[in-house]
Amino acid sequence: MIHKVIRIGTRESQLAVWQATTVQLLLAGVGYQSELVYIKSDGDTDLKTPLYEIGVQGIFTKALDIALLKGEIDIAVHSMKDVPTILAKGIAQAAVLPRASYKDLLVRGSGYTEEQGMPRTIATSSIRRKAQWLNRYPGDRLENLRGNVNTRLRKVAESNWHGAIFAAAGLERIGLRPADAISLDWMLPAPAQGAIVVVCRENDMERLEACRQFNDEETAICTKIERDFLRALMGGCSTPISALAETEGGRVVLRGSVLSVDGVEKIEIHKEISISDSADFGTIAGKELLNNGGAELVEKLNKG
Repeated sequence: MIHKVIRIGTRESQLAVWQATTVQLLLAGVGYQSELVYIKSDGDTDLKTPLYEIGVQGIFTKALDIALLKGEIDIAVHSMKDVPTILAKGIAQAAVLPRASYKDLLVRGSGYTEEQGMPRTIATSSIRRKAQWLNRYPGDRLENLRGNVNTRLRKVAESNWHGAIFAAAGLERIGLRPADAISLDWMLPAPAQGAIVVVCRENDMERLEACRQFNDEETAICTKIERDFLRALMGGCSTPISALAETEGGRVVLRGSVLSVDGVEKIEIHKEISISDSADFGTIAGKELLNNGGAELVEKLNKG
């Protein structure tokens, strides 16, 4: 059977193109030809405003959603942590790729020192990373850092910051992880961090079937739990909410948290359940956290 060439929508950054090319190779492996279509997102054109001040979920995905619904592309490839927990009407999740590292890294700057006696300056645009860092190191100062991976690495090299926080997966995928980067094993990730998702029009059965063939079920289960947890807390890019679900011997373990922006307040949850019973696990855990003090903290966060 001869299939139509699938048009893959992607942002223009090196990391986004790497992700789209990975999907292109997977499509070729199941007998589909494809081509990349480059689209700019609002998150790529406004590089000055902190992400938490922009306050719009889907800032990196909106332009691709529009192109998809207009029929200008057939599928779109995203870092899953950038995707709103409720997809745009008419768009469906087609596949989730096997997860890479979910961890955050500290990339050392020129001012880096092992000593913690003096306040350090750490750069990141993520309010989640800021809150967790300040919870652990309350005396440090946080600076805003925007741009694609290459731009942010360059800014770190040109600054006198002590370091900047990056997602390990992003640096590792395009071979830019510095040898001396420090893995922040204590920092809980954003929901679905390290995962790549493919979306298409919900009525496009041919593309849904094509992508279903390389869907990774374990990653799909874990990321759904994390995103359900996030949605239950009504969180987005402007709220410091973290979640990580991992499978262990037929069970899934979830760790989640919400913090105040300054890192002073922190509410955590740690639960596990059998994978077979995990369909609503993220929502249940999110509601439990809300009932145990999380609701008041989330309300304060939303009031800003």
